[in-house]
Amino acid sequence: MRRPQPRLVTNMFANVKYFVSILFFSLLLCMACTHKKNKVERPALVVAKDSIPADKQPTDEIIVGAERTEVYLPKIKNKNIALVVNQTSLIENTHLVDTLLKLDISIKRIFAPEHGFRGHADAGEKVKDGLDIQTNLPVVSLYGKKKKPSPEDLDGIDLIIFDIQDVGARFYTYISSMSYLMEACAENNIPLIIFDRPNPNGHYVDGPILKNGYESFVGLHPVPVVHGMTVGEYAQMVNGEGWLKNDVKCELEIIKCQHYDHTLFYELPIKPSPNLPNMRSIYLYPSICFFEGTPISVGRGTDKQFQVLGAPGYPKGEFEFTPVSKPGAKYPKHENELCKGYDLTKITLAELKNQQQINLKYLIGFYQNYNNKNKFFNKNLFFDKLAGSDELRKNLTAQKSEADIRNSWQEELMLFKKTRSRYLLYEDFN
Repeated sequence: MRRPQPRLVTNMFANVKYFVSILFFSLLLCMACTHKKNKVERPALVVAKDSIPADKQPTDEIIVGAERTEVYLPKIKNKNIALVVNQTSLIENTHLVDTLLKLDISIKRIFAPEHGFRGHADAGEKVKDGLDIQTNLPVVSLYGKKKKPSPEDLDGIDLIIFDIQDVGARFYTYISSMSYLMEACAENNIPLIIFDRPNPNGHYVDGPILKNGYESFVGLHPVPVVHGMTVGEYAQMVNGEGWLKNDVKCELEIIKCQHYDHTLFYELPIKPSPNLPNMRSIYLYPSICFFEGTPISVGRGTDKQFQVLGAPGYPKGEFEFTPVSKPGAKYPKHENELCKGYDLTKITLAELKNQQQINLKYLIGFYQNYNNKNKFFNKNLFFDKLAGSDELRKNLTAQKSEADIRNSWQEELMLFKKTRSRYLLYEDFN
C-alpha cells in the first residue's frame, strides 16, 4: 500500500524552506538599498564623543533646522521673504533657495555674507551686489561697503531666514553678520527665523573674553574665542543680553535641530568656507587663527589650509611648504616663498576632539623661537582683535607659562558659562 502523506509533508517543508530563503534574501536586499539611500541623503554623521573616526558608530541622524520643512513652511507661505545663506545652506544635497523656489515660496532677495552666496570669495575680499546666475535673484552683499541691511534693502520683506553653518569660533564672521541682521530686523519690525545647525566645536568653551574697546567684525560681543553654542543659541544670547544697538530686541524664532546635543560631533557635509576644507582644519581653527595677526602662515595657498604652520627662515620644524595663488587664496601670505615649520595633519581627529581646549603651545612655541620678536605681531595689531584684547599678546611677550596664560581668563570664563547656560537649546556637555 502506498503512503502519500510523508511525501506531502516533505514537499510542504521544502516549499516552506524555499519561501523562507526567498524572504531572507529579499530582506537583505531591502536593507542594502535602504542603507545606500540613507548614505546619499544624509552625508553628515554623528559620532560618540570618545570614538575614533575609523570606528565611529552612527547614532540617530541629526536633522538640521532647514530640513524640518513641516515646521516652518506654514510660517513662510504667502509671504515675501529674504534669506541670508551661502553654500552650506543645504537640505540634504539641494540648496535651500532651490528647495523653497520649487515649493513656490516668494523669495525677493538674498543677503550674502563673507565669501559670498556661493562661497567662492577669499577671506576679507569684498563681496559685490548683483544677480545670482542660477536663480536670477538679487544678491545684496553684507561683506564689503555695508555689513547691515539698509531699510531700502528690507523694503517689501515680510520675514527673513538665516541659515548658515558656523564653526563655533568668535572670530568666524557669520555670527557677526547674524548680529547685524538681528539689529536691522528689530529696527524695521521684521521677524527673523534661524534654521539652526550643529556647532562642530560645540563640545567645549575656552579662550579669552572679548573686552570693551576691541569690538570688530571678528568679534562683536563679550564672549570667549570658543563659545560652545549653535547660531540659534548664540542669537538668543545676543537678544537676551541686550547686545544689539540701543538695546533693541529682534522678533526671533529658532527652528531647532533634532537628535543633537553638545556631547556629539557633527561632520560637516560641505566645507564652510574656502580655507576650512575638512574637519581637522575646523578643529584646529580656534587655536591657530591667532597667527593671522602674525607673519606665520597657516597654510593659505596650499592644500593644507589651517593644518600647517610656518614662515620663511623659521629656525624650527622639519616641514616645508610654499604658498601659491589659488582660488580662495589669491594673495596668500608669503606667496611663492619657502616656509619652514610644522605639519599638523599628523594629529588624529580623536586627539583634537579630546583636547577640549585651545592649544596654546603653537603660539608660545612660535613666539619663543621666532628670530625677530619685535616683528612677530603685525603693526595693525590685528592679533589683539582676534584675541579680544591686548592681554594675550602682552602675556606672550612677557613669556609667561601656558598655565599662567590659561589662568588669566578662567574667572571671566566661568561667568560666561553661567550666562551661556540660560540660552542653551540642547543638552550640554558635562
